[in-house]
Amino acid sequence: MMRTKSKTVLITGGASGIGQAMVLAFAKKGMNVAFTYLSTPPEETLAAARTMGCAALALQADLTNEASADEIVQKTEAQFGTLDILIANTGGLVRKSRLVDMPLSLWNEVMAVNMTSTFLCCRAALRKMEPRKQGCIILISSLAGHNGGAPEATPYGASKGAMITFTKGLAKEVGPLGIRVNGIAPGLIATRFQDNFNSAEGRKAVVGMTPLRREGQAEDVANAALFLASDEASFLAGETMEVNGGYGLY
Repeated sequence: MMRTKSKTVLITGGASGIGQAMVLAFAKKGMNVAFTYLSTPPEETLAAARTMGCAALALQADLTNEASADEIVQKTEAQFGTLDILIANTGGLVRKSRLVDMPLSLWNEVMAVNMTSTFLCCRAALRKMEPRKQGCIILISSLAGHNGGAPEATPYGASKGAMITFTKGLAKEVGPLGIRVNGIAPGLIATRFQDNFNSAEGRKAVVGMTPLRREGQAEDVANAALFLASDEASFLAGETMEVNGGYGLY
């Protein structure tokens, strides 16, 4: 059995989709769970986590803001006494645009939502983990970080590619301090993100090129996160696990 109990996890962007699935997966393991949200109401996720008997905390925050990133870590530690695991899941495509027509403001927003938020949350968490010389960080990137993403979504793909590189660099920096850093790159996962930015035809085409012949579920990503956070993954560092049903093998 994977050993994760009696720890505290902070999951950013935890009120819906993959983030929500991770909140519930870690709650089911009996962990203390804190999660952030921006505009999605958190009550459903909070109630579901608490029905599993765990202590749960919802924190509203814009994680592109330095003070907010610091605050969520402070509040998590104040509530639970420690922070053992950070899962940086906040991110988004924002909207599609051809590069030639793209305003600088859109480029900056996508980079801020995906990479700046990750940097700020990791920095805040490490300031708590480094003195204790233990901890685990998991960064949620994307298949887009490997293949560049969909047409007219270049900033998203670029930011997710940067996150994969960031995972490697940070793992080398803090590994000697007893802190493990790994990532997950989901492929086509049946969430609101796909409803907003992909067509039924596009999704069907991806499934046809996926050896397992189905879309992933948010729980598939959550299970990978559980493994990476567990003692059974104690010798993994700097890896980005691809959770995509084998897409790209052909």
